[in-house]
Parts: sequence; structure tokens; C-alpha cells
Amino acid sequence: MTRDRMTEPFRVRLEVRSYEIDPQLHLNGGFYVQYADHARFACVQAAGVSVEDLLSSGIGPVNLETVIRYHRELRGGDQVDVSCAWEWGGGRTYRVHHQLLHLSGTVAAEVSHVSGLLDLKNRRLIAAPDHEWRIRADRPELLGLKPGHPRDALS
Repeated sequence: MTRDRMTEPFRVRLEVRSYEIDPQLHLNGGFYVQYADHARFACVQAAGVSVEDLLSSGIGPVNLETVIRYHRELRGGDQVDVSCAWEWGGGRTYRVHHQLLHLSGTVAAEVSHVSGLLDLKNRRLIAAPDHEWRIRADRPELLGLKPGHPRDALS
């Protein structure tokens, strides 16, 4: 997969809440994925994509693989910036990379997804997910896409 990513990825800031803490007093592993999901949804919204419209058109985003790499712990009350950077190739899947950063800039964790867009009727991945995201986005650059790509002629 070739990289077509923004130089500065989209970011959201979250605070680790007390109910997200495990017995070792650090962020429970499942919340790393939830933080990444939250950042990705915020990025899609900031790009101007209506997930409701996407779903009503018969397609929906799916995660096919999720990998978490832990670097430094996050503890209750910590604030964390969660980035969202998209990587596009030419196939039915794409990647979304997240870094969870302490405010000092230290990487706490990385979460990466292999994703696609599912045809909800046929239950198959659609052939050109980049095209579907691009035509719905007011700001496709937030999704790592260049506006007016020649592939738009496919519609």
C-alpha cells in the first residue's frame, strides 16, 4: 500500500476517566481501541461526512483488523492527544493509524486498523472505498485524500 497521508494528522484530546482504569491503575486495554474509534469518528465528522447518509446509501465502515502497540502507560486524569491518519492503496481496504500521545509528546500507544466499506445488502467490501469517502467529504484532505482525484470519474 502506498502512503498518501497528511503531514499533520487530525487530532482530538481526551482525558482518561476513573472508570476506564484497571486494577494496575492504568487505562484498560479496550479503551485504547475506543479512543481510536472516537478520534476516527471525529475526523470523519470534521471532514464533513455524514455517517447517517453513508449508511442510508447502503454502505458502512468496517474494521477487519486492529493492532495495539503499547509504549507508555496512561493513568487516570492523564490527557492524551489521539491522532488519526489515513493510508490509501488501490484495493478494497485502507489503513487508519492512530497515535495516543501524552501532552509531553511521548507516545503512549499506537492503534492501527485495516478497514473497508461494506455493501450492507450484499455483505461484500466495495471496490473503491477511497472514491466513496471522497465524494462525501467536504474536506477529503482530513481523510488523507486529495480532492478531485481522477477516480471520481467512476461514479
